[in-house]
Amino acid sequence: MTYTPFFAHGTDRTGAWLLTCDHASNAVPKAVNGGTLGLAEHDMNRHIAYDIGAAGVTRALADALEAPALLSNFSRLVIDPNRGADDPTLLMKLYDGTIIEGNRHADAAEKQRRIDLCYAPYHRAYETLAQRPQTVLVSIHSFTPQLKGRQRRPWEIGVLYHHDTRMAHPLINSLTTALNSPVGDNEPYVGHLRGDAIDQHGLQHNRPNVLIEIRNDLIKTQDQQIKWAQFLAPHLESARKHANL
Repeated sequence: MTYTPFFAHGTDRTGAWLLTCDHASNAVPKAVNGGTLGLAEHDMNRHIAYDIGAAGVTRALADALEAPALLSNFSRLVIDPNRGADDPTLLMKLYDGTIIEGNRHADAAEKQRRIDLCYAPYHRAYETLAQRPQTVLVSIHSFTPQLKGRQRRPWEIGVLYHHDTRMAHPLINSLTTALNSPVGDNEPYVGHLRGDAIDQHGLQHNRPNVLIEIRNDLIKTQDQQIKWAQFLAPHLESARKHANL
């Protein structure tokens, strides 16, 4: 069976939205070290390998918005599709205190092989879907409540962006009114890395965009994922209308 590095969901839909999930999966293709990175199952089920719950939210949100979605089918530890091709963190050898055994000796040739196998096809599919007229990009991620040695994060949800604030600012305002907890304004991460997925397919083409981070302990189950998707959908539609998109 031929390996496919992404899943496309609802591609016959014609709405303005495109939902993406760069870190949807913890899968390691058989072509990469025989399908293992040398980590225990426990570690492969942690946030270091993928964004827990994000895939379910992405699919449910795409359904709620009647929009297509694109989801990765490889762990970010294989190669990170949300990094530029020249980013030093594209192929991680240490993540949140865990040594990635299968990556320790990966050289430039191995990195390029993984780019060709996973990264490049994912981004080709991304750009194909993003080329639909008046596309608004929404990238769904999740974050761990607390990294090792760090303070617990207070946010349930964060809205990330760079210089294009058409979607982000009205969305932050809308969520702040609706929630009884703080909304992360470019938290828990800064909303831009040169060459990242939103930069490649959003900023460089002047496509409206926003990246949403949800705390992963809130979206572990299918019911939680659907609940968050149904909560987010009207806020995204409201932000789009506010931005006249």
